[in-house]
Amino acid sequence: MRSEIKGLALIVIASFGISSLALWALGMTSFIPQFFTLAMTDSINPCTFVIYTMLLIALSVREISKRRLYLIGAAFIAAVYISYYLLGVGLLYFAGYLPLWVAGVAAIIFGAYTIATGLMEKSRIADKKGVKKRIFSSDATAVGAFTLGIIVSTTLLPCSAGSYLVYAIIISKAGQALALLLLALYNLVFVLPLVIILLAMGSVTESKRFSQAMVRRSRELSVVAGILLIAIGVWVLTGASL
Repeated sequence: MRSEIKGLALIVIASFGISSLALWALGMTSFIPQFFTLAMTDSINPCTFVIYTMLLIALSVREISKRRLYLIGAAFIAAVYISYYLLGVGLLYFAGYLPLWVAGVAAIIFGAYTIATGLMEKSRIADKKGVKKRIFSSDATAVGAFTLGIIVSTTLLPCSAGSYLVYAIIISKAGQALALLLLALYNLVFVLPLVIILLAMGSVTESKRFSQAMVRRSRELSVVAGILLIAIGVWVLTGASL
């Protein structure tokens, strides 16, 4: 329990530090609480931990070295980052045509959905069995992990689409260049928990244990994420702007 709290605290502190420093440099300090809330509801996501746990279990069965673990894990994380960034670029184009109040309504709806599915302990991962099969049948190489990361990223959409769409609508009003930069920062925070698990836990076994602990607490994480999303929705609907 103590190691779980330490790991989670490390993720939160690192995420807040990176996002705060970047937004301060951009002169957007007033947007830090909203950015951090949206990015964290997405990054500390039970669905992400479920996928990552499957990968770690598959790697532990093959008894790979720590060096190879880092290489494979880094390739997988890079693939998720690139896939999500490209998805975000597409969402930005779509979001540019939507008024800001849509982000507020979407946040409240998706927040309520996240709470409800969390309390019912209902999985929001698309084709979970197919994902598991692909993970355990893929090659334990950097190329295989990168390809796998691209493929399984689509299975996280039911979990992340709400937060991501809300964020895309908000930043689309900031101008194209700044929006693309803010999108890159968001995705950095999104994959940061996976990076910390990979580097800080020390071994496949420890990483798997921490990730599994987060999956077991999916109910609490979903409720917290849903409440934060609803709060963002209220913030937007009460006249928020960048």
